[in-house]
Amino acid sequence: MGEDGVVARLCNVKALLGILAGAGASYGIYKLVSRPGTLLAKVSGIPLLRGSDRRAAALRSSGAMEPHHVEKLLALLQSGAAEKVHVLVTLGNCAAFSHNQDLIRELGGLPVIAGLLSDPLPEVRAQALNALNNLSMNVRNQEQLKVYVPQVLELIEMSPVNSDLQLASLRLLTNMSVTNNHQHLLRNSITLFLSLLVVSNETLQIQVLKVLVNLSANPEMMEDIVQAQAPASLVLLFDGRTHLEVLLRLLTFVGNLKTWQDSFLTAAPIGGPSCHGRDSVYRVLLAENSELRHRLPALLSHPDVEVKAQVARLLT
Repeated sequence: MGEDGVVARLCNVKALLGILAGAGASYGIYKLVSRPGTLLAKVSGIPLLRGSDRRAAALRSSGAMEPHHVEKLLALLQSGAAEKVHVLVTLGNCAAFSHNQDLIRELGGLPVIAGLLSDPLPEVRAQALNALNNLSMNVRNQEQLKVYVPQVLELIEMSPVNSDLQLASLRLLTNMSVTNNHQHLLRNSITLFLSLLVVSNETLQIQVLKVLVNLSANPEMMEDIVQAQAPASLVLLFDGRTHLEVLLRLLTFVGNLKTWQDSFLTAAPIGGPSCHGRDSVYRVLLAENSELRHRLPALLSHPDVEVKAQVARLLT
């Protein structure tokens, strides 16, 4: 390819990214933002549509993508182009729209994007996760994306604590666990999530708890949760100095467990020593002699009304 061909291809890429970034950037379910000075930031404000092109203008204002837009972006991802991060940002923002979610799936885009979860560059893996997060708001997409859950869990386990990779992975799992359909894929990872709670920052703690609260709302997941091993230091988070949103979600998680416990206590008593180990969630958070039971009364004097109300319910 001659020099003119290379320049023409680069201009076409920039134009495509600019049009599509403008279409979805302000509406993303999880908004993927390009840093100032990057390709997207430079081209998104360039007037690329002619005034006479009413159909293209309508598509841009509605956020809808044309099939050839998606095909070109996916081809760039598969070609190993240097613009991979920017392409993923564009696809992720456009995936805020249900039409685009379907279109990307129908054109085979889900496995192409998911294939970048093993890319050697952490920023590429993180942006692939962010794009998949928005795409996972679609039930049909989730049916295809469920096969990548083990890989996402591995990314959480192998990535540095509080990293963008962990946060993006947990966002995706939050969407995948909103319904009961795929929660069973996380049944062996409860201990991983609980361990993250005691070592991560507040942002990651909140995201972990979103997953745990989703799981604890499903009665079919309860035995897996209460039998999972929990770090002894988990109870230290039930403290007045814990970030308010983290504390409220922790109390909601335990409240869901207690609701299940109360419902089944008469019909099928739980908590026998043969069923739950000394380090299990049941022993640490639910048992009558658990340390949590001794710590909860101190939270009755918490300044937040909702905290006090949740604690009062747990103690009854």
